[in-house]
This record gives sequence, structure tokens and C-alpha cells, in this order.
Amino acid sequence: MPLNGPLIVVANHVHLVDGILLQLSFPRWINFMAKQELFRYPFLRIIFRWAQAFSVPRRGTIRDKREAVKQAKEILNKGLVLGMFPEGKRNRDGKLLPGKSGSAVIASQTGVALLPIGIIGTEKLKGISWLWKRPSIVINIGQPFELPSSDGRLTKSQTKMSTDLMMNKIAALLPLENRGWYGN
Repeated sequence: MPLNGPLIVVANHVHLVDGILLQLSFPRWINFMAKQELFRYPFLRIIFRWAQAFSVPRRGTIRDKREAVKQAKEILNKGLVLGMFPEGKRNRDGKLLPGKSGSAVIASQTGVALLPIGIIGTEKLKGISWLWKRPSIVINIGQPFELPSSDGRLTKSQTKMSTDLMMNKIAALLPLENRGWYGN
């Protein structure tokens, strides 16, 4: 992981603990984008604010989404690390879901490198029994890569191609049975 400069960390998302595991695995602080619903709970809101996470409405207006992209770009302009789960939600069975385009669009517009991560094993953290079963959890960190840069709007085909490239980089870090949508 580059030790300085802006970076976008993109990972698959299976369990609530994924963000914590990523924070503990990196030498730099990761500023996560998190769904707005999580900020409704007072305890979680305190934790997310302390962690410097910011909310994004999943079903918000175009204006809301532009504000989230603006916040993401501000983090990157400061030379910080932005963390995103491009599936847009948890895939509870550990199989990769189709990627949303937000991470790829932000990376293309800013020219910032993406660092793909594959998290394996958190799908076994169910109930309380995992405390004594202690499942193996692996965090595979890929090589940073850049998407083609774009100063203006991306076409739908450019957006899809960039999103698929990003998701395939994540899928390559997962076992074949966890690649889901990107298994081929």
C-alpha cells in the first residue's frame, strides 16, 4: 500500500466487521463512505463520526449523490485514503455481487489509484459461536492500479468497462467459489 498520497481502497463486503478489519490491516487511516441508514443509530453514528466516515444516501437524489462524490473528492484532494465497498451492500454469502459504478467514476475523474482488496472468511461470522470456532479470515491485498482518466462525463460503456475492471481485480483476490458475478 502506498504510504502517502491519495488512494481509493475497494473491497468486497460480507460482514459489518469488514471495515474494522481493513482499518486494522493498513498503516494508514481509511475514511469510509457508508450508507446513510447506519448514521441513524446514535451509537453507530458516534463510532462512524469518530472514524471520519461520511454518509451516502443509497436512494437519494442526484444532488445527494453529487454531495457524496464531492466529499469523496475532498478526502482524496487532501492526500488521504478513501474506503469504498463497490457492491453497495453486504453480500452475506461471500459471493461477489455486481459492482456499482461510484468508485470507478471517482477514480476516473480524480486520476487516483485504486487498491483492490479481497476479504475471505467473514461470511462465517454468524451468531456468537464464531467466538470459539475462530474461523480463518484472510485479507488479500492486490496491486494498486489506475483507470483511464476522464475530465468530463463518462459514457455508459466507459463506466461499465471501468467498473467491471475494478470488480475483476477484486474477484481475482478471492477463491473461485467467492467470485460470484465475476466468476468467469
